[in-house]
Amino acid sequence: MSGHSKWSSIKHQKGVADARRGQLFTKLTREIIVAVRQGGNNPEANYRLRLAIQKARGNNMPTDNIEKAIKRGSGTLEGASLVEMVLEGYGPSGVAILVQALSDNRNRTLQDVRNIFSRSGGSLGESGCVAWLFDSKGLITIETNDLDAEELALNAIDAGAEDVDIENDPIEIYTKPEELEVVRTALGQKNLPIASAELSMMPKTMVELEEKAALQTLKLLDKLEGLDDVQHVFSNIDFSDSTLEKYKAQV
Repeated sequence: MSGHSKWSSIKHQKGVADARRGQLFTKLTREIIVAVRQGGNNPEANYRLRLAIQKARGNNMPTDNIEKAIKRGSGTLEGASLVEMVLEGYGPSGVAILVQALSDNRNRTLQDVRNIFSRSGGSLGESGCVAWLFDSKGLITIETNDLDAEELALNAIDAGAEDVDIENDPIEIYTKPEELEVVRTALGQKNLPIASAELSMMPKTMVELEEKAALQTLKLLDKLEGLDDVQHVFSNIDFSDSTLEKYKAQV
């Protein structure tokens, strides 16, 4: 799963840029709204909402913004209706790309995503064309700081984690979707610096590309992430460290 870890690092850095443009708060707000509409406005009884609030706080979203998003989701404050979308396609060299979006205009989002694919050497596919290449997993990230990575990994496995990647910073812990809350709670009780906890789509197998195609794909993923309606982008590419360093120098 190391390839996913590397792309996660890029996305983490891009999240800082998103915050400067206001995009990150927009995406966090939409996630809270949909979570409330699906499971109610009580975070104690709605795990998706609890995760969304934790992520918002972790990204320094003002409490007032969070409360307004909850009110919009519960209908006590006006707001556009949002729909969840999963779009699938192929990047350069046929790599698989999965896009999760929250939109108030399905046709606009579909066209925006289609345009980015077509202009970046890829193509938008039919529903189900690449989803089978991914598994739903819980993903917890922990800042390394001065932690004993080996001990942290053992604690995570004892708590019910399926796998731990200690080679990257932040450390990534993978769980079954239904075990995410249990593992996160157990690690939180040990006062570990949890950076995030969310559901993710993990590729079953990774593919490698030569550098030119890999850089082209990173640009495609970055453009998709840059859309306000897009919440998450996943791919099955295993990026080399040298490719990522070259790309980071460009952004």
